[in-house]
Amino acid sequence: MNQRKIYYLLHSGKNSKLKYYVRSYLREYTPWVFSQCRLGRLLREVERRDDRDYIMQRADYYCKLTADSCYDRRKWDEEAVRLSDQPMTGQKSYYFDAMEYARYFDGSLKWILRHGDITYVPELPIVLKSRPISDDNQRSVMLNLDKVRHFLFVDDQKAWRDKRDVAIFRGDLGILKENRNIFMRRFADGQSAMVDAASTNCWEEHPEWQKAKLTIGEHLDYKFIMSLEGNDVASNLKWVMSSNSIAVTPRLTCETWFMEGKLIPNYHYIEVNDDFSDLEERLTYYIDHPEEAEAIIRHAHEYVSQFRDKQRERLISLMVLKKYFEVTNGRYQ
Repeated sequence: MNQRKIYYLLHSGKNSKLKYYVRSYLREYTPWVFSQCRLGRLLREVERRDDRDYIMQRADYYCKLTADSCYDRRKWDEEAVRLSDQPMTGQKSYYFDAMEYARYFDGSLKWILRHGDITYVPELPIVLKSRPISDDNQRSVMLNLDKVRHFLFVDDQKAWRDKRDVAIFRGDLGILKENRNIFMRRFADGQSAMVDAASTNCWEEHPEWQKAKLTIGEHLDYKFIMSLEGNDVASNLKWVMSSNSIAVTPRLTCETWFMEGKLIPNYHYIEVNDDFSDLEERLTYYIDHPEEAEAIIRHAHEYVSQFRDKQRERLISLMVLKKYFEVTNGRYQ
């Protein structure tokens, strides 16, 4: 392992997977009864809170199911499993993050939990991490899954005006990331002085595009950070919006617990054309209008702030599952 890889491992700035998995396994082997006996109190707490309406709005956004939702209930019952029988298969972070809240409910309740990057609307009500941004995604019920990778905020002490007038991109390429491939064909190999673009994996079509990974701290030296969707959402969007840099991306197509579907272009982030033909023009505009750029950063910080209350995030997660079980099981206890 070369020095650069060692440096990256020590200074990446990402969440510690070791701490995450230690906490998750400790929770896994704690009897459910300790959580279940608290559910009633926590649900009553929601009703007493000043931000009750906000909590319910968030829960309704993640779980749009209603008693009239249309799906094949016989097929759902065939595919659904009891909470107590949910296997720890696939990506363990999805299991741990889902069971963190499911353990508050009766283990005889049934659900369908799906791992991975999901960009389609399922036929049945399914608990998942991501869904398309659309008016017809009611059967996609979101929890904050794989959050050790996706949910990360930073404390950026460097002012936007003190950063480099460049947009930085480091990310995976491949067959499922055509938008990133389009971007690289346009800006790789120093084709623009305003864009530093490189791949972090050795893509067989263009191995020369690969460069070493940059830490989050190294990204924060740039005024603009490309936040390009991959298999579903861009995993860096959350921490970019919490920084004093600005996220740049074409129109978003997928969303997660971060509610990307509620983000406003050129208010929370800079939106560019799908083919990136206007990227340099958009960067130049905000370099020449720093007050507008700093307003986007303020709006992004305001948006991120709603996710920082851990106790409230837990209550919202419980309300999402309560609603899901009420619709699919006819009860939540």
